[in-house]
Amino acid sequence: MQGRVAVVEDTDEIARTLAEAFFLDPVWGGAFDDPTQRKPQHEAWFRLLIHSALPSQWVWTTPGYEAATVWVPPGCPELNEADEALLEAMLEESLGARAELVFEIFDCFETAHPRPQDHYYVGLLGTHTEHRGAGIGMRLLQENLVRLDALGLPAYLESTNPANLRRYEGVGFAVYEVFDLPDGGPTVTTMWRDSAP
Repeated sequence: MQGRVAVVEDTDEIARTLAEAFFLDPVWGGAFDDPTQRKPQHEAWFRLLIHSALPSQWVWTTPGYEAATVWVPPGCPELNEADEALLEAMLEESLGARAELVFEIFDCFETAHPRPQDHYYVGLLGTHTEHRGAGIGMRLLQENLVRLDALGLPAYLESTNPANLRRYEGVGFAVYEVFDLPDGGPTVTTMWRDSAP
């Protein structure tokens, strides 16, 4: 199952896949703590991340939206200014006082992000729950990494679920550092992969 570069028309389906993938995530499931509202909140957030990333042509999906990756190339913001403003307003409206905690979590991720050299950042990687366990997401990631190796550039990601560490190590990522989230939140592991020769 080969991945392809996503286009604008894929946005809603990719956002749905990622919302399914992250529904029970230790970090992003807990941050959006109302399970009855979590999927629409995640979808709204992910649509903005996808929208900002589409111009770089580094949003990838499989033919039936089984899995998707959203990458941020070197020198590009994760969110453009307009989408960042929309996200802030959306979180404040939908989360109320809890938005402050989510902003703190975002700040922790930003502070931990290493910048030793130009690299591609895996902002999102997820597999729809109906297709989990078949290796589809990891094959899509491997396809992406082959392209990065051709460019001679490293990759960086954050693992919000300890269950995924072994999978990422299997495609060449190594633990970079760990950080704890505020308010007794879980530990996040950051990972780095040098480009293959």
